[in-house]
Amino acid sequence: MATKIHPAVDGGVKPGKTDFAGGTLTCRCGSAAVTVTLKGNTAFNHVCGCSKCWKPEGALFSQVAVIGRDKLSVTANANKLKVVDEKAPIQRYACTACGVHMYGRIENKDHPFHGFDFVHTELSKDNGWAAPDFAAFVSSIIESGFPPARMGEVRARLKELKLEPFDCLSPGLMDLIATHAAKKKGTLAA
Repeated sequence: MATKIHPAVDGGVKPGKTDFAGGTLTCRCGSAAVTVTLKGNTAFNHVCGCSKCWKPEGALFSQVAVIGRDKLSVTANANKLKVVDEKAPIQRYACTACGVHMYGRIENKDHPFHGFDFVHTELSKDNGWAAPDFAAFVSSIIESGFPPARMGEVRARLKELKLEPFDCLSPGLMDLIATHAAKKKGTLAA
């Protein structure tokens, strides 16, 4: 039996649509659900093994993507949202009733990802979101209790799903971080 990664990719990664215009994310509450509207498609969609991201029951990884903060708005029951860890760089807003993380925001203007909000597109019934295309912080699943001796099978499954496994972020995101740092230092023109 194949190692389970996340319900959205276990049956294969579904392609996104390049002309996708966005949609709505909904928490898991049966009534008075929190809804978040995204005006546009997401980018850098990936599965993440870190211990901070929200994961559905039984998943080893979360699935997370980014969108410009100007493209995200809470459209229902914002009063149910609370930041999970106020000291974390990403302020993850979770529903106080069901616990689902609806979005994460970086408030520090000096952070390389300031301006991006982190979202879980699996919370949408809309089809067309950008497909996940890599796996980040793979080794971090060990911190959540996954046996280190089984990491080879996890990496093999990720490669089978065409989700290149990284123990940090993808090269494109790492390049964004380095570019931000170089511009701030003055070693690269702004």
